[in-house]
Amino acid sequence: MAKPKVAICWLGACGGCDEAVVDINEVLLRVADAVDLILWPVALDFKYDSVKDMKDGEIVLSVVNGNVRNSEQEEIAKLLREKSQLVLGFGACACLGGTPGLANLTTKEDIFNWVYRDAPTVVNPKGNYPQTSSRVNGKELTLPEFYDHVYALNDIIDVDYYLPGCPPPPYSVMYAVSAVLENKLPPKGSTLAPHRALCDTCKRNKSKPDRLAIKEIKRIHEVEAAPDTCFLAQGIICLGPATRDGCGESCIDINIPCRGCFGPVEGVADSGAKFVSALASILDAQSEEDIARIVDQIIDPVGYLYRFSLPVSILRKRRG
Repeated sequence: MAKPKVAICWLGACGGCDEAVVDINEVLLRVADAVDLILWPVALDFKYDSVKDMKDGEIVLSVVNGNVRNSEQEEIAKLLREKSQLVLGFGACACLGGTPGLANLTTKEDIFNWVYRDAPTVVNPKGNYPQTSSRVNGKELTLPEFYDHVYALNDIIDVDYYLPGCPPPPYSVMYAVSAVLENKLPPKGSTLAPHRALCDTCKRNKSKPDRLAIKEIKRIHEVEAAPDTCFLAQGIICLGPATRDGCGESCIDINIPCRGCFGPVEGVADSGAKFVSALASILDAQSEEDIARIVDQIIDPVGYLYRFSLPVSILRKRRG
């Protein structure tokens, strides 16, 4: 009996999601025995042409991590969608746009100017910029087109399931793969993570007072945060109230507040906006001046609230 075909592909991301697959350790060997890995560019030498030659739907599952920022990434995403029965958006960049999505606050031109001309470490006297097509020694060389926007995967293709995280923890990876192989999947479009907020399971939740009242905002590097006390109770922004549980609380365990890599809780479209609403309800301010003073203490609010999710947020992108 033929093994089910599985593809793993890395688009616009850092590589941490591929590392998360490796981190399931010896379980990966059992997965390799159970499936036929027909594409995993970071680990195995397979070619895109081999995928193009397959029948539509021949791949049982494509695990796609990373956002889409250029034409090659869009091409491969669409190819895998065509050839796959199921597509799993894997990691924060695929599900939400990820940290590269913060580049949507600026333009493609500004990015190119900085990287190839204006950065203090750049030496580019001829002012050369990457071109999608150029001729060298009579031969044409091509590069993918760099888009002016960072897209989450479901902006480009239909995605069946989502597994967020930066990166997803190993137990979530094992659960997702097992659910597919054993045909124990929830309804299409589901996120393969708990339907509750991180605060619901956070070990610091018991330390939260009956009523939070924040008089000032502190940044985590500016204070010595108590390791067993709710961050919000200490005046440190933590996105736990607006972020889905399932990460394993690895940041919390090393005394770092949640930054939202698992995206919004079930039924919430925009975790950043949800947190703004929650924060407004716990500010201890008696006047407009007090409110302004506290809010001004939030350095880079977009970076705080949309570190992983700007491309899918209500802010979307910079408007000219």
